[in-house]
Amino acid sequence: MTTSLATVAGLGGASLGSTASRLTSGFVRSPVSARNPLRQGVAMGNGGRVTCFQRNWLRADYSVIGFGLIGWLAPSSIPAIGGKSLTGLFFESIGAELAHFPTPPAVTSQFWLWLVTWHLGLFLCLTFGQIGFKGRTEDYF
Repeated sequence: MTTSLATVAGLGGASLGSTASRLTSGFVRSPVSARNPLRQGVAMGNGGRVTCFQRNWLRADYSVIGFGLIGWLAPSSIPAIGGKSLTGLFFESIGAELAHFPTPPAVTSQFWLWLVTWHLGLFLCLTFGQIGFKGRTEDYF
């Protein structure tokens, strides 16, 4: 079997086998090499350290935590569940479970309902407080 290298002719007689001739057009950009962010870090002189976020990305503010906790304790302390508050029910269930301390709370215990509900409300209040406070200080709204 003999193989021969034949030149393939394209439209207009242009040779498609050679890589020396390249088509240029206003619609096609010049080829761009992919950028490796690790190599860019070395080239920038920061020792190859690449950061995707700001160093203080959370921008935590202790006033948000304080106001968020007060903002959740106030409404959760309103006696709206059978004449008792959510905070009161949660703390009562903690006391009832501590009464038989070495044994854990049963799966059917009301403690789990009050625990999840109270903490879910707290974390939502803290999250929305952080969004609102930082959005206001950074002029988002």
